[in-house]
Amino acid sequence: MKIALIGYGAMGKIVARLAVERGHEIAGVLGSRELGLSEQEIAAVLRGSDVAIDFTVAEAVRRNVEAAVIAKVPIVVGTTGWNEQRQEIENVVKSGNGAMVFGANFSIGVNLFYRIADFAAELFAKFPEYEVFIEEQHHSRKKDAPSGTALKLRDIVEASLSKRADEGVRVPVASTRAGNIPGTHRVGFDGPADQILLEHSARSREGFAAGAILAAEWIVGKTGIYEFTDVVDEIVDV
Repeated sequence: MKIALIGYGAMGKIVARLAVERGHEIAGVLGSRELGLSEQEIAAVLRGSDVAIDFTVAEAVRRNVEAAVIAKVPIVVGTTGWNEQRQEIENVVKSGNGAMVFGANFSIGVNLFYRIADFAAELFAKFPEYEVFIEEQHHSRKKDAPSGTALKLRDIVEASLSKRADEGVRVPVASTRAGNIPGTHRVGFDGPADQILLEHSARSREGFAAGAILAAEWIVGKTGIYEFTDVVDEIVDV
């Protein structure tokens, strides 16, 4: 594939390296100096690529998606923190017959962790004496807190717990920002006599980059809006 990179920071550089190792071509790069361009100018850079991968900042996501739709290039959005604009951005993709994959986390392991947490929550929903909590830790440069991954975990766990409750269940989320932690997420079930703790720890950013490339390979030739969980689910359920 010919891949256009929107954003060429730490994540963009890792995506570029892994994409080339997988036999893909980097067709264009929009770094920090180009991110002030208009939608039309970005679209001109994207044209001719098979797919674009965005790892920028939340404030730039709508413009980047609009540019991809104009260029008729599917886009993988690895940037987080733009959930408040989600409906507007989805409308841009739908109205332009575009294609987008987004996700709270592009780690394949995390997306399998979602399934494990969902199954565990279904089990513990039958034992109300266990209270559920979520903890997440990231490096001090990460702006959004709680993380998108923690919020996704909360939604999954609350949905499973609420199936057997008379009213909605709220799960607390605790966030830590310090040092250079790549990302750690825990789902805990605490009872009177014991505690069960599920944990996912990222060792490096390469897992997120590999997932974004997998999503890019998957979205080519499709239209519509998908979460990365859709990509993983299709693979798991085959």
